[in-house]
Amino acid sequence: MIQRRKNSRNKEQETKLQKRVVQIRRVTKVVKGGKKLSFRAIVVIGNERGQVGVGVGKANDVIGAVKKAVTNGSKHLTNIPLTKSSSIPHSSQGIAGAASVIMRPSAPGSGVIAGGSIRTVLELAGVKNILAKQLGSNNPLNNARAAVNALNKLKTFSETANNRGIPLQNLYSIAS
Repeated sequence: MIQRRKNSRNKEQETKLQKRVVQIRRVTKVVKGGKKLSFRAIVVIGNERGQVGVGVGKANDVIGAVKKAVTNGSKHLTNIPLTKSSSIPHSSQGIAGAASVIMRPSAPGSGVIAGGSIRTVLELAGVKNILAKQLGSNNPLNNARAAVNALNKLKTFSETANNRGIPLQNLYSIAS
């Protein structure tokens, strides 16, 4: 009975997560008999409320690769802090491979100003107002991972105040 409840909770959580395929690429491996074809899928999943993950899957068919990518992405879900205006609390920079991403909070109503796979990551994370720029590589996988890396570095003001051991009000005041 307990197992059924846990399974139903997992299914409910999976249905709330949205999935978007960023890239499907046909890859080949040279073996003794010739070339072996397979597919690699990059999928971003998120619930648009502060959870997002990037997954990669490889299989002999596209559907299998997407399924593997979704399970891989759900294993790597991360929580990110969002402000009341659906933005990020402060600027952040993320790096993955040769790709680096700079993110800055933006004014309410400005929307998601980002390109490529970074836009997909931010939309599925639930960020509505942000300015992001990708630097270095154009690789969609590394850019998506760099975006998740930048989102992981975000901290709320209360977390920062707790780390410094000061009250939250003193964080805003100007030290003289």
